Amino acid sequence: MANDKVGNYRWVIAALLLFSTTINYMDRQVISYVKDYFCTPIAKGGFGWTDNDYSYITSFFTLFYASVTVLAGLVIDKIGTKLGLALSLIIWSTFGILNAFAGSSVVMHAVVRSLFGIGEAGNFPASIKTVAEWFPKKERALATGIFNSGSNIGAMIAALFVPWCLIHYGEALGWKMAFIVTGAAGFLWLIFWFLLYNPPHKCKFISKEEHDYINEDDLAVHAAASEDVAVREKVSWWKLFQYPQTWAFFWGKFLTDGIWWFLLFWLPDYLKKQFGMDIHHIMWPTFTVYAISILGSTFGGNLPRTMINRGMPVYKARMTAMFIIALFPLFLLLTQYFGNKEIFGNYAATLAIAVICIGAAAHQAWSANLFTTVSDMFPKKAVGSVTGIGGMAGGLGGVIIQRLSGILNTNYHSHPQTAYMIMFFISAVAYIIAWTIIRILTRKPQQILV
Repeated sequence: MANDKVGNYRWVIAALLLFSTTINYMDRQVISYVKDYFCTPIAKGGFGWTDNDYSYITSFFTLFYASVTVLAGLVIDKIGTKLGLALSLIIWSTFGILNAFAGSSVVMHAVVRSLFGIGEAGNFPASIKTVAEWFPKKERALATGIFNSGSNIGAMIAALFVPWCLIHYGEALGWKMAFIVTGAAGFLWLIFWFLLYNPPHKCKFISKEEHDYINEDDLAVHAAASEDVAVREKVSWWKLFQYPQTWAFFWGKFLTDGIWWFLLFWLPDYLKKQFGMDIHHIMWPTFTVYAISILGSTFGGNLPRTMINRGMPVYKARMTAMFIIALFPLFLLLTQYFGNKEIFGNYAATLAIAVICIGAAAHQAWSANLFTTVSDMFPKKAVGSVTGIGGMAGGLGGVIIQRLSGILNTNYHSHPQTAYMIMFFISAVAYIIAWTIIRILTRKPQQILV
């Protein structure tokens, strides 16, 4: 970080993004913990859903999230990050609360969850654009890692809070309270966002030295110290698809985002089917997975920064870090082996969860750097749009993963271990394949001028 004379207000902005992402993921994670109640037979008080029904709900959410992410990026590039992120949060918080009133209908949950996804789609394009506006290149991966760790913190909070609601209020009322309380949290965040946030050139809380430090990369390429005008210029969405760098980000997101969706929406189900855990027992294992993932997000963001500070070019540092990170998900190939109770007895669950922790942490480290490749290779005015394109790709990959999980769990209903063995294999190899494609498509990594 810069010295005291420069100032550190940009890290306050990173904290605001951290909390918005925390709320974002806390809200979306609720449904994975109420799945067991929703899938309980009607005769036993549940909704009688199947694994396939549940996968349709998460798939519709992911599909709308993916589709609107592109538009969200364009809108945010046009109206700016302050209004863009606020509007996004208002939409997702409102429909998060309305999820409590969808009843037992699969169709109604799909509709409300889809509208919820429309709101959530704006968080990452707005956050990445904010990082590009508020941080020099050498700090962007770390800043992204910090706010991206909110996805873990949100999941951790949900891992404890939603089961507590189900236990405290009873399942029939608890699932509604979980949606209402988590949805309402977003409106509290809005107060701090409007009080503390403005783009750097409008912010009264930063010094001239910090403003110049933020824009040091622009100065290095003889650009204006501030891109106030450029940020507002319209960027052709179709033009962006002409660049291989756009496709590199597209495939990177398409191949790997679904893995995180899989962990978010299916980890509680895996623990129940593999180890017979109930709502009381899944709280701490899932909490632990998401807690360990924070270390991956922070480490992944700091790794290329360390290399850059030692003189390594930005692109080489980023790709080297991403290659190292892409190797760690391969440990997921061992999940079902270590999860075999016949071999490891009472230690099986602990060992399997430990392996999943490695995979989850690696994903967050990967994600922090993958997002930052956009601001490495594109000017600030295009960051929101390119991030939106990547979000769409990641969402489409997530839809495929969600449906595949539902189909496999339905077809292997009597042998769920087989279904999850296939899913963990896909999760293990996705990152190294994605890295290879990105490396091929970005052989000429210079920043694009659009």
